[in-house]
Amino acid sequence: MDKLIIEIDKLLRLGAGVSVSSRSNPANSFQENELSDQERRHSAGLMRINHVGEICAQALYDSQAQFAKNESVKQQLRHAAKEEEDHLAWTAERLKDLGARPSLLNPLWYAGSYAIGTVAARLGDAQSLGFVVETERQVEAHLAGHMEKLPPQDLKSRAIVRQMHVDEIAHGQKAQAMGAAEMPLPAKMLMRAMAKVMTATAYYL
Repeated sequence: MDKLIIEIDKLLRLGAGVSVSSRSNPANSFQENELSDQERRHSAGLMRINHVGEICAQALYDSQAQFAKNESVKQQLRHAAKEEEDHLAWTAERLKDLGARPSLLNPLWYAGSYAIGTVAARLGDAQSLGFVVETERQVEAHLAGHMEKLPPQDLKSRAIVRQMHVDEIAHGQKAQAMGAAEMPLPAKMLMRAMAKVMTATAYYL
């Protein structure tokens, strides 16, 4: 019951955009340049997608850590979740700076991701780590794409995405080194399809 209460509390805080980072926001090192209304909306849409991605990451890592068998795997998942919480705080702050709101569907994203993470963890630590590797691989590609799509003068958003990209690579490499199993191709394709639905929706909602 205590664990359920903790998860509900976290879900409510995430949905409200309440998160705290342990590291300084990379955007703080850059000035706020002028953006047109269209550029601002575009940056906001992309950063909303990234914020949703971090909502999902919290749910995935929390559920996978909860059901991990090996203590070292459990600790690594929790460490990665802590760094992902930095990303969550940074993207939430950037959305606020851009005058935009988080996704209206954040509770749904969190609940769905928690269920997926639980299934992955129940399959065993190797399979769970393999899910992390593939997830991070897809996120890396997604963030690289955002670096190309963000307005060149939006240095603050670009700084956040750049550091997120570095962290995601490290998370995937660590999971691989801990004995991740290769995911089957159909599962990878399903993950890509689900990600496309999420990104297309979160850009607007």
